[in-house]
Amino acid sequence: MYRSAYQKGFLSVLYSVGSHPLERWSTYTKNGYIKRIYDEDIKSLVLEVMGSNVSTTFIHCPSDCKMELGIKLPFLVLLIKNMHKYFCFEVKVQDDQRFMRRFRVSNFQSKTSVKPFCTAMPMGMSPGWNQIQFNLADFTRRAYGSNYLETVTLQVHANVRIRRIYFTDKLYTEAELPHDYRLLGKPKDLKQPQKQYKKSATARPPSPLSTRHEEVKQTEPEVIMETVEAEMEKPAPPSVSEMKAPSPPVEASSEIVPPVEEPPTQTEATEEQYYY
Repeated sequence: MYRSAYQKGFLSVLYSVGSHPLERWSTYTKNGYIKRIYDEDIKSLVLEVMGSNVSTTFIHCPSDCKMELGIKLPFLVLLIKNMHKYFCFEVKVQDDQRFMRRFRVSNFQSKTSVKPFCTAMPMGMSPGWNQIQFNLADFTRRAYGSNYLETVTLQVHANVRIRRIYFTDKLYTEAELPHDYRLLGKPKDLKQPQKQYKKSATARPPSPLSTRHEEVKQTEPEVIMETVEAEMEKPAPPSVSEMKAPSPPVEASSEIVPPVEEPPTQTEATEEQYYY
């Protein structure tokens, strides 16, 4: 079916938005229904598959049971909603030994069961919408020790809501996915608006105090240390005790001071009188 198609990147097999979402699928219903409804959580049309019995209500691709999908992409991705009821899907693959292997994944299975041609595995789902990524090549190698070649058929049972089912060649991040393949649509624009600076109505020169304050802030620690060392090398100013007080003015006195007699001049005669 897809064997001759170009297979790289993304290959969608079911998309709920469109005129014929089940164009290549066949439907089987018993005590249930398959219809397209509007989901309030993601604000989009989705395909709802509901039934009282999981095994009797399902969709199958390709529509003709004798045909094969022939998809060689190893990753299967399902965008589905948890309806808090029993649900399972089944994938049939072909390995390099030319054997058909089936993988049955369900939310009511408790243990993994590996049989020669069928492997049943449990699956946990979060409330609301989920993105289920299934590595077909890895599970084929672990379960049967063989290499994955291609996907033959795909079958989705009740009870579930489907947004999209597609295959990929590798796992992509949310940013790498196209907008239609994301669960919540387009991402929000994370670009921040540019700042708009308002011009003052009147322009005036800066205050000297504010300018001096900014210069002191911008001074580096090294410059401050050099200034401190230069201040320390300067001679210290004289203290108060070392400073000489001015002499008081001499007041005129009316008293007569007798003259002071000077001692006589020392001669050899006086020295002899002093020692003898």
